[in-house]
Amino acid sequence: MVFKALADPTRRFLLDCLRENNGQTLGELCERVTMTRQSATQHLAVLEAANLVSYVRHGREKRHYLNPVPLEEIRERWIDTFEHSRLQALSAIKRHAEAEMTVKPTYKYVTYIESTPEAVWRALTDADLTAVYWGHQNVSDWNVGSSWEHRRADGSGIADVVGTVIESEAPSRLVTSWASPDNPSEDTTSRVTYTIEPYGSIVRLTVVHENLADEEAHSSISRGWPAILSNLKSLLETGHVLPDTPWEMPAN
Repeated sequence: MVFKALADPTRRFLLDCLRENNGQTLGELCERVTMTRQSATQHLAVLEAANLVSYVRHGREKRHYLNPVPLEEIRERWIDTFEHSRLQALSAIKRHAEAEMTVKPTYKYVTYIESTPEAVWRALTDADLTAVYWGHQNVSDWNVGSSWEHRRADGSGIADVVGTVIESEAPSRLVTSWASPDNPSEDTTSRVTYTIEPYGSIVRLTVVHENLADEEAHSSISRGWPAILSNLKSLLETGHVLPDTPWEMPAN
């Protein structure tokens, strides 16, 4: 049962997420994987059946916890019988090589807005509103699988970013891919996830920009998103944008 549960890369990734930050909810785990809540629930059920994950209810939420005991039993039975030190050295080399080849920066920003989820969703998806606080129009029908464009608001129709709508659950979750129109290959495509949650009488908006090209792109994104989201917050709360904005950001 344990080996079957570990055979799937998505389930291994979920375990990695819990190892990094134990006690996450289903919604928090779904932010890290590109799948529906139903699919994530099915994967977690397999991990629970293998006793690799357990959960505790906190009110209406289920918080999931990694249970390392079955993994320790595998180590004792299968790993310790081999040359442990040599395996550790090979594992370290593998992790270093994989990190150099596959790990790309991720940027996360959280802001709190005195508004409603519906108004925040509209501000993110309405072309005219995005032109006001971003200087670009986000243009799409926002259906899953549809294309979207980040067009300049000067009437030229030029798109500086293009992509696809990966998830669209109004007014709570939107996931889009981002790429340069000149180089829209999979290797150069990043992904942005917007999560809109009620927080008492206000709204918590979380933006996660993943698979950035390099640290230079991460540095640029780190300047761009705070300015844009502060502009959005000001527009929704006061009806006015901040001076000397918006920022422009690269696609990845």
